[in-house]
Amino acid sequence: MSQQDLINSIVREVLAELGNGGSAAAPSKASASGKLDHTKDYPLAKHRPELVKTPGGKSLEDITLEDVLNGKIGPNDIRITADTLEYQAQIGESVGRPQFAANLRRAAEMTRVPDDRILQMYNALRPNRSTKAELLAIADELESKFDANICADFVREAADVYERRDVLRKD
Repeated sequence: MSQQDLINSIVREVLAELGNGGSAAAPSKASASGKLDHTKDYPLAKHRPELVKTPGGKSLEDITLEDVLNGKIGPNDIRITADTLEYQAQIGESVGRPQFAANLRRAAEMTRVPDDRILQMYNALRPNRSTKAELLAIADELESKFDANICADFVREAADVYERRDVLRKD
């Protein structure tokens, strides 16, 4: 194996470990049974490589160090996607980790929210940064604009907890 082939192989392995895949659309079910299972499907890059795609539809085999260095593969080509997070959630459920699966599904919803908006929401969720009305408006936005219902519920719950703990910004 040439040094270039070895480097390409290492890059693919690292990307697979990072969970690269799918599209930013709503998660889809992958297997004929509708659920992935750790005994047959994990790790995805090894056992289900057809599921691991870049946001642009490239496979792991299509990602090479040479293409990264010459600009053919950019940051958006190696971002985690909703599909990959859903697949990982299914695997988490198959090993009895429902809370981990729920966290991955919430993260899958966040792939539909632009990075700059996520940072704004994160700052708004810091104690004493927002009023309850502002947090509820964020929840409504998550739900209506990004179809991020799990995240919206999380923000609503945070608004209620902040109110009980008196850590909402005063008008």
